[in-house]
Amino acid sequence: MEFVEFSARTVDDAIMDALIKLEITSDRLEYEVIENGSAGIFGIGRKDAVIRARKRNDVNDNIQDFLNAVFDAMNLNVEITIDREEGSNTANVELKGDDMGVLIGKRGQTLDSLQYLTNLAVNKNAEDYIRVKIDTEDYRKRRKETLENLARNIAYKVKRTKHSVSLEPMNPFERRVIHSALQGDRFVTTHSEGDEPYRHVVITLKKQWSEKGTDMNS
Repeated sequence: MEFVEFSARTVDDAIMDALIKLEITSDRLEYEVIENGSAGIFGIGRKDAVIRARKRNDVNDNIQDFLNAVFDAMNLNVEITIDREEGSNTANVELKGDDMGVLIGKRGQTLDSLQYLTNLAVNKNAEDYIRVKIDTEDYRKRRKETLENLARNIAYKVKRTKHSVSLEPMNPFERRVIHSALQGDRFVTTHSEGDEPYRHVVITLKKQWSEKGTDMNS
């Protein structure tokens, strides 16, 4: 937000005027005094106090401003809702609009890129790191469920054929979903191979079950 000038009889009055017009509390006001003002002699030659003031942005404002700039450049009308998790440095951002498929992209790649860039922008000059998580139309929940089903189906195939299966390259979040979905499986294990952006999960039969003739149903 740009600085705006406010004038009144005293600096305190100018500050109060700024708080009222900007609709904020004193802890959100950033200002500098341009003129201290003077009472003059018997009111003659009196000068008003002048300050330049603006609303001090918080994390939510920074997120909102960055995303609005992105969506304006994309000619998208997007409703942005920001919810800060109590007791943590996480901000959950929900996007709503008519064409959210554009923001999701193939396998969520556009949404991941938007989230990455927002984190960079918000934390550029931040004292404490803020983790920004962006979602729309419950995409991440739906993607998580899809990956969990994929993990179970591939695990079944590995048990049946006793051959390891390499999945397609995935981002860190998606790889964690696969690992988590199968971490309690008695018969298979998972690990990641390769370098970003081609790093992928490999699902392998555990050593004790890999010998021929072993009955995995016992």
